[in-house]
Formats: sequence, structure tokens, C-alpha cells
Amino acid sequence: MNKRIAITAGDFNGIGPEVIIKALNKLDLPEDRVVIIGAKSLFHGLHKNYEILEVPFEPEWLLMGQETREAGEFSYNCLIKACELAKKGEINAIVTAPVSKNSMHLAGHNFSGQTEVLEKNLADFSKDEKAEMLFVSKDLRILLLTRHLPLKKVNITKELLIEKVQRICRVLKVNFNIQNPKIALCSLNPHAGENGILGNEEADEFIPAIDFLKSEGIDVSAPMPSDTLFAKAAKAYKNNQNQPYDIYCACYHDQGLIPIKVLAMDDTVNMTAGLSIIRTSPAHGTAYDIAGKGIAGENSMICAIKQVLV
Repeated sequence: MNKRIAITAGDFNGIGPEVIIKALNKLDLPEDRVVIIGAKSLFHGLHKNYEILEVPFEPEWLLMGQETREAGEFSYNCLIKACELAKKGEINAIVTAPVSKNSMHLAGHNFSGQTEVLEKNLADFSKDEKAEMLFVSKDLRILLLTRHLPLKKVNITKELLIEKVQRICRVLKVNFNIQNPKIALCSLNPHAGENGILGNEEADEFIPAIDFLKSEGIDVSAPMPSDTLFAKAAKAYKNNQNQPYDIYCACYHDQGLIPIKVLAMDDTVNMTAGLSIIRTSPAHGTAYDIAGKGIAGENSMICAIKQVLV
């Protein structure tokens, strides 16, 4: 059975509809494999007659390049419709166009991102389902141990490390068919704490977690300085060599996203894993500065769609 994917329109004042149209026209997928969630009036120019599920939209709401309450409500409703389809078993995966967190907040939906909306509406916590955010380009995969947090609130504990590594190990086995994954941990502190001179988290939290995970048969590294770790990852990526690890676990947002976006901004996919259904998204945002100009690049959206068709 062919996979059927839902693609959400995202923020209509950004580049979402534009990159969806461009990506689908290039991919030329069968009509029965795609359902778009949005509004038909936003998708003129599609070469095929893909099904479009309507979400309330008025033409006067369109204010390209602006954050508005109406765009936030629309973006949120698109996500909720996708979750409803997933819970009914009518789709196999979700691809989301970018949204503005501020627009969703203006509409009263106080989530830190689409990942959290999906987790609230799809996670079965009785089955230890939680949303994990990872970024993928070819065999370079980076998991964020914490997501959209102020840096001063990043707190890496033994319990968090065990939970996240166990879950991403399952994801790699189920979704990537990697049965014995090699997992690399970025240290929280420079030089992995330098024996306590630059911080104690590596000794107090990381090492006990690693000892436990290894006792469970999980191949996880000692905490390593992220600059050295990602320098080796970048060398392998640029030389088209296999990555030394199947996934890199970054302690906070920028630690993980800077290296992959520097290496492969146009080819990187934001993936939500750990739920009953996979969601992918381009790695870029709404790009208000070029919205409506017809110049947005569609490659990251193409990669996001391809990722769920594998």
C-alpha cells in the first residue's frame, strides 16, 4: 500500500504555500498519495489535482510578510486537522510548512512550536510516546535533548539523558532500520567540563546515565566536546564518507542546529519522531522577507516530503 501523506499549508503570510507548490510540481507524485490541508485559493499553480482539505480562510487575511492572529489560527487549525487524520489512520505521515510561533501565540495557542502541538494531540503517554526533534541530512542526524528553551534554563540530568537516548534508540531501529545504533553525546560544557574546571555536569549527570545505558546494551559515547565532534562529522559529510555515529545528541538548540545548517541548510529536514506517526518539515522558517516574491527555494521541502516516502 502506498503511503498517503498530509501536507499542511503553514503560515499563509510566509513562503509555505509557495514551496509546497514548487516541491509537488517537481516531485510529480501520484494524486492519491497526497492530501493538502489549507485552502484551495492558496494553491494556484499545482500541476496535479491533489485533494485539498479546506481550513477556514478569507482572502482579506492575506498580508504577506506579516505576523497576524488570523495566520496563527489558520496554521494551528491545519495542524489539528492533520492530527485528526492521523488518529483515524487516514494518513501515514505529516509534512508541515513553516509557521510563526508568535502568530500562533497571537491566536491564543501558546506552544513553543509545531512539535509541541503534535505531541499534545498525538502522543500516547501510556506507551511512553513523546515527541523528539531531530534534524536529518543524508546520514547526518542530530537530536536536540532540549528544544526551544532559553539557554539559562537548559538542564541536562541523568534522568533526561536516559529517557532521550532510550527513545531515540527505538526511533533509529524502527524508523531508520538501524538495529545497533552508535550514539554520540555532546558535552554540555566546553572541553567536556575539563575534569570539573569548567563544569561538573559531565561527571555528575552524564557518566551515571552512560553507565546505565551501556548496561542496557546501548552503544553510547562518553560526553565529547561538540566542536571536536562536529568537526569530524563535517569532514565526513563533505567527503561523502559514512558518519562515525548514527546520531549526535546535542544539549541545546544552537549546539545542534548551527553545524547541520552550516553544512546543509537547503537539504536538512526537521523531523518529529517518537510518536505513532512521523512528521517532517523544512529546516527553514516562514521567510517573511521574501514571502510573495516567488523566489523561495523548495529543496528543503522536497527533502521533507522524500523523507516520509522512504
